Amino acid sequence: MATTEGQELAAWARMLADSTRATVCLALIDGRAWTATELAQLAKVSRPTISEHLNVLVDGGLLTEVRQGRHRYVRLAGPETAELLEELAALAPRSTEVATSLAAASKRDAFARARTCYDHFAGKLGVALTDTMTERGLLDWSEGVAITSKGLRWLDELGIVVDSHRGRPAVRSCLDVTERRPHLAGAVGAALCRHALGHGWVTRIPGGRALRVSGAVAELGLPDGTVRELRSRV
Repeated sequence: MATTEGQELAAWARMLADSTRATVCLALIDGRAWTATELAQLAKVSRPTISEHLNVLVDGGLLTEVRQGRHRYVRLAGPETAELLEELAALAPRSTEVATSLAAASKRDAFARARTCYDHFAGKLGVALTDTMTERGLLDWSEGVAITSKGLRWLDELGIVVDSHRGRPAVRSCLDVTERRPHLAGAVGAALCRHALGHGWVTRIPGGRALRVSGAVAELGLPDGTVRELRSRV
């Protein structure tokens, strides 16, 4: 007989077993609140159909509902949900994506080069920053991942304030969906991304999660060669 925990896990997994619901959840990794109409257009289903799927995801705790007047928005329940979805997507078998136009190839490359994963960096930028912080002794991976005292001083020198309320871990490893290697999540990862966006070191590319990287991102300690590689060409 299945345990209660097993039944609960199976019920949770069934929410993502539907391709429409999985598509919705992956879109919401951008951290924004979306309307049902926007998600229906994305998933190519009718408004009544998307409403049924959203009700399942909200009732199951994967999404939260935000109401503004008569408008209904949904977003992921939190950063932990986004990180879990990114890791599940990274573990799933991936078919080779063939770009059929220059625009499609540029969009694909920009997504892989630098993007957000909910509220922290992902793609080559996220992995490169994590590697650099590790090499400089700012992160310690001996028992999971932890920010070192040197890392805390570095954040203070940059003027980065880490919001560690609501019990969110300071640092957490998140498996990158394109690089298949860890990038830094948690409150520190979110603070780094917020700081870089606020100072214009990276900017959002409209229409998705991809980021445009400027040379000023070197302020995060990335090597010159890495910065040149990450500089957007779109």
